[in-house]
Amino acid sequence: MKLIKIIPVLAMMFVMLMVGCNDENENIDDISIPNVSSTMPGDNDTKVAHDTNIVATFSEEMEPSSINVSTFMIKQGDTDISGGVEYSGLEATFTPSVAFAAGSEFTATITSAAKSSNEVNLEADYVWNFTTEGAPSIESTMPVNNDIDIARNINIVVTFTEEMNPSTINASTFIVKQGDTNISGDVEYSGLEATFTPSLALEAGSEFMATITTDAKSISNVNIEAAYEWNFTTEVVPTVLSSIPANNDIDVARNTILAITFSEEMDPSTINSTTFIVKKGNIDITGNVEYSGVVATFTPSVVFNAASEYTATITTGAKSQKGVNLEETYEIIFTTSGSETGIDGVNLGSAGNYVILAKTAINNGGTSAVTGDLGLSPAATSYITGLALTDFTGYATSAQVTGQVFAADMADPTPMNLTTAVENMITAYNDAAGRSEIDFLELGTGNIGGKTLSPGVYKWTNTVSIPTDVTLSGSSTDVWIFQIAENLTMSSATRINLTGGANPNNIFWQVAGEVTIGTTSHFEGIILSKTGITFQTSASITGRALAQTAVILDGNAVTQPAE
Repeated sequence: MKLIKIIPVLAMMFVMLMVGCNDENENIDDISIPNVSSTMPGDNDTKVAHDTNIVATFSEEMEPSSINVSTFMIKQGDTDISGGVEYSGLEATFTPSVAFAAGSEFTATITSAAKSSNEVNLEADYVWNFTTEGAPSIESTMPVNNDIDIARNINIVVTFTEEMNPSTINASTFIVKQGDTNISGDVEYSGLEATFTPSLALEAGSEFMATITTDAKSISNVNIEAAYEWNFTTEVVPTVLSSIPANNDIDVARNTILAITFSEEMDPSTINSTTFIVKKGNIDITGNVEYSGVVATFTPSVVFNAASEYTATITTGAKSQKGVNLEETYEIIFTTSGSETGIDGVNLGSAGNYVILAKTAINNGGTSAVTGDLGLSPAATSYITGLALTDFTGYATSAQVTGQVFAADMADPTPMNLTTAVENMITAYNDAAGRSEIDFLELGTGNIGGKTLSPGVYKWTNTVSIPTDVTLSGSSTDVWIFQIAENLTMSSATRINLTGGANPNNIFWQVAGEVTIGTTSHFEGIILSKTGITFQTSASITGRALAQTAVILDGNAVTQPAE
């Protein structure tokens, strides 16, 4: 009986146990495992912004406390990226403490410790990768690094590898310096190019540094990775180093060939009458322009006027061999020597009483024809040879002399007269040598053969030669003074011709060296020689031979000029 009662009870308990098991299985089937349904950026995304936040979206609501820096991690290689993690809705957001490095690969991980709100963990770690966009860089510059001979008016251009944020391309991020000094200018940006336009032309022959700073950003606000610097040197601009004459020079010889010396070799085609200009007031002076080496010359077609002001100009049209224009117009002003009213003759004093006057000797060979008086002092009569003198009281005569011959040992007042005459001769020599307003300097470099000489003061610092005929053209009152530092040599069978009424009394040849008048040549004017005068066979002179040493004759015609 007891056993029969227990069986129904056990059956009831089995049924109830089976029902309970089915309910539990039904609850287990209702619980799901959370997963990551999407990410931003996605797996293997590239060109991800440096300042992006990393977002993971879950399949269901998660337990916020399980979403943290221990379960949401970002690494660059083996290095943890610091940041903060927040959870809202279905999204977990990782905000990096600093922007991600440019052009780098990162790994993001949601670990399996992340739990759903039902306390169900992720089945496994969720891992994805992304790569940040590269930092913008400089593709090219103009000028390039270490360029030389750059034009001073150049605009400096930078080409970027990608489009930039225009607001970050400015005078603070695009800087040009000369040493420690900032160059002022305007910065513009268009396309991929930034352009720096200097406010003024850059200084010639100088080194500059251009810099793009790290504050320059791409259109997605990525800074360039490092400051970019490059150097360049501007072209050397030609200048004028010196000129002949110098600016504001006075007493410039009227035959001066103007010379301009440049700092470097120039383009000869740009050195011409349009770039080398000479004027007297508003009047253009015609002339020939030549260029050689680094020197340009201007030779006037006719000599400059006496005591006149001229302006010479080199324009900026003159260019160097590299095609660089002169930096600025170069101008000189100069005033010629001489006098517009003419020059005074040399006062011979009592030396002018003699057609020949010497101190040491008067020697004659052959038969000469001398018209005018001869004087010798302090040497005695015996130093006058070859004239067959006939002595008289205080003077002598000769068949070869139309006039009288005087020597220092003759009766008074001859010695005193000769002493005075010699002193006057020396004074006249010094007067002629001391004339400082030089009209013509180094004419023909000492060779005056074939030239026509206008009145004025001529000066040479070396020997003067007359290999062919010379003409002196001027009026009877015009004066010529020739200053010769060394010898004067006249070739055989040549002549000095006078035209326009030129008077030999007004022609003075001051010679520090020896004077030699060639065979059968004809000379005109007053010779003031410090050394000696030699007339070769059959040479002639209309003038005077005044020597501080000796006068040598050889069958010559010596004629004092008419007053």
